[in-house]
Amino acid sequence: MNLVLLGPPGAGKGTQARRLVETLGLLQLSTGDMLRAEVAADTALGKKVKSIVEAGQLVSDAIIVSMIAERIKRPDCQGGFILDGFPRTLAQAEALDDLLETRGTRLSAVIEIGVDDDRLVERITGRFSCASCAAGYHDSFKPTQVTGTCDVCGKSKFSRRKDDTWETVVARVAAYHGQTAPLLPYYGARNVLKTVDGMAEIDEVGRRIGAALRTTQGV
Repeated sequence: MNLVLLGPPGAGKGTQARRLVETLGLLQLSTGDMLRAEVAADTALGKKVKSIVEAGQLVSDAIIVSMIAERIKRPDCQGGFILDGFPRTLAQAEALDDLLETRGTRLSAVIEIGVDDDRLVERITGRFSCASCAAGYHDSFKPTQVTGTCDVCGKSKFSRRKDDTWETVVARVAAYHGQTAPLLPYYGARNVLKTVDGMAEIDEVGRRIGAALRTTQGV
């Protein structure tokens, strides 16, 4: 089974992908991690990517698709994969379909984790963590039991991600909708698009994804 998870930053794609890895035995492929691995290994592709990034340019779709093509040839991908971070645009989706077609396969399903933008912004901007033990909290949904004190380790120093500001999150969500909106009718026309409510509890979102996949042929 080959899957793609769609959803804006903070929708829970990473969490649900890890669950699918455990339950279905799929391999999670993060294009960001793959590019960093190539650079760290100092491969020919890694050197090319490094020079592109250092020049302040974006890695082309052709390079990313080529990297995915090489990666899914490996034995650990034979049982299927979940693509994380790709595709993000219609051109990337078309390139991915062309690649899979040349290998005699296709996407089994594209799961859209639907969210309410305003609630999503609140979810992201309100999160913080203990600077000592990394226990996670939220201003509204999961505050510390004692104000200013970590429930786990009792320390009083907390931190927030620098990119969790309101302005940054709103911009990232808007960019997602601007780039990715065309993918929904594209995959809908290919009868592989499944949409689940991403604002439910994590376990419930997982159950709904499982139910959506069970309606997919061959699952």
